[in-house]
Amino acid sequence: MNTEIKRGSLEMVAAMLISGSIGWFVLISGQPVVNVVFWRCAVGTVVLLVVCGLLGQLHRDRLSLAVLLLAAAGGVALVVNWLLLFAAYSYASISIATAVYNTQPFMLVGLGALFLGEKLTASKLFWLLLAFSGMVLVVLAQPNVSTGSSHYLWGIVLSLGAAFFYALLALITKRLKGTPPHLIALIQVMVGTLMLLPLVDFSAPASSTQWGMLATLGVVHTGLMYVLLYGAIQKLPTNLTGSLSFIYPIAAMMVDRLAFGHHLGGLQIVGAVLILLAAAGMNLLGERSLSHLKHLLGSVFTGLAYTLSRK
Repeated sequence: MNTEIKRGSLEMVAAMLISGSIGWFVLISGQPVVNVVFWRCAVGTVVLLVVCGLLGQLHRDRLSLAVLLLAAAGGVALVVNWLLLFAAYSYASISIATAVYNTQPFMLVGLGALFLGEKLTASKLFWLLLAFSGMVLVVLAQPNVSTGSSHYLWGIVLSLGAAFFYALLALITKRLKGTPPHLIALIQVMVGTLMLLPLVDFSAPASSTQWGMLATLGVVHTGLMYVLLYGAIQKLPTNLTGSLSFIYPIAAMMVDRLAFGHHLGGLQIVGAVLILLAAAGMNLLGERSLSHLKHLLGSVFTGLAYTLSRK
């Protein structure tokens, strides 16, 4: 492994571990979701402004009106994505919200087919069906208590909405090739700050600990995480970037279990694994033959059977 790939891998792992802890900071902050997203955008704007200035990206001439409008539209999609995902944590737990959120690659496939004329192949349809099966299992595992059930389903809906807006963001970002990624991120969080400013409850009580949580979301989970993530993407091949990205949902589920004691039931485990497996297959295996998939699925289900038998 050469030095650049090794450094990129470390940056990607760090970025994904940071992402995996977001849910904990959101919930512990005790603030309304709008306030959390606003302060994440506001503090992130300051950090990314400094980063872009140091990288000399504030003096570029490539910011045409079309680029600005597309980046701003991406900012709206990013903010709505954060609002929905953070709200889902309180209804369906960080683990379930994160698992359902990882249906985003399939929404991107659908959007690509609708708006970019991309072909829906048999392989893509297979992964889509596998992810849908996982979704069905997660929904079937809803709580039996009526109020808990309605809250759980609302969390699923919010997570799906967040995934849709993330896919929309990815679709928009595809049209911004050639624009420095840190500059795109800066424009997006600036848009988020302005967009949420009229909605923020500045009178909401917050302790010094809660302010620390909000500041961390802006500095670490936005500024630092974007720097690490984009640095890694520039150094790593696509397949390695895709494989390391699955550290995020695993880290989020571990944080949920350790911090809040949320244990997934049998059906939830199977459903979550199917969703993550389908997303991994879409990103890593792509159009490979179904013979590869049989061996992969056989190994996964053997592991699942062993795990469930020990519960």
